[in-house]
Amino acid sequence: MIDPDTKAGWVPEADEIDEEEEMPLSLRLSIADTLTLGNATCGFMAVYFTTTGILIPDLMGSQESGMARNSAATAVILMLCAAVFDLFDGLVARKLRSSPMGAELDNLSDLISFGLAPAYFVLVYGMVAEGAYQRVAAVGAIVVLLAVVLRLARFSCVTVKDGTFQGMPSPFGALTVVSIVLLELPFVATLLAILGTAWLMVSRVEYPKPRGRLAVAMLSWIVVGMGMMAAWAFDAPSGQLLLQTGCALQLVMGAVIPLFATARRVNNFRGNRREARAAQLP
Repeated sequence: MIDPDTKAGWVPEADEIDEEEEMPLSLRLSIADTLTLGNATCGFMAVYFTTTGILIPDLMGSQESGMARNSAATAVILMLCAAVFDLFDGLVARKLRSSPMGAELDNLSDLISFGLAPAYFVLVYGMVAEGAYQRVAAVGAIVVLLAVVLRLARFSCVTVKDGTFQGMPSPFGALTVVSIVLLELPFVATLLAILGTAWLMVSRVEYPKPRGRLAVAMLSWIVVGMGMMAAWAFDAPSGQLLLQTGCALQLVMGAVIPLFATARRVNNFRGNRREARAAQLP
């Protein structure tokens, strides 16, 4: 621009130029996003403890089973912490603002914590457990991982009615898979139960979203699970019994919820048919 008095070029004053460009809205992290990143961190650390505390000692021929127990408990507790972060980031996002990349961050973090971490846990189980078959366990781990990938992709693309999930939620599925492994059932039964859980994650069975009292119940169950894992890790009295009871309850819930959902759909279908027939009557 030209100054009309001096005929010389000039630049706008400093206050007219933002020397620091404002950060794009899409790059700002909200409180909910920070919780989501905590979810991803817990998932990664679960993989770390599974590797350093279970897999590496077994490959080196270590006989310190206590270290494996503590590391397994730590890995599972970290997955439970990831579920807590996943629960609260959704609640916070609904109460406060969320960034434009919040949904993508949530899916990526869930893939780490509830896809990679439990699948890797299954893979390591197949390498260290007696009577297990490594290659077959690897197939089971891949199925779990792909089920979570497909479920998260479908969640981003498919619109379902408010208040429900289509298919078993990935945090619930991950905790169910880990519970199956910790029960130390025969290898074939363990593998079949894991495959069944993976199928539920990609099924069309409706699961309620954790809101209100259900969210409180879920959080309470996670805290109880952490306590059971800690008792088992430190070999507390009845710690093994507490662990088996908690894992069995997780499996029962994983099996009962689909049954209730299916029964409700059947009843709704029958009710709609009765109403349609009644409307056709003169």
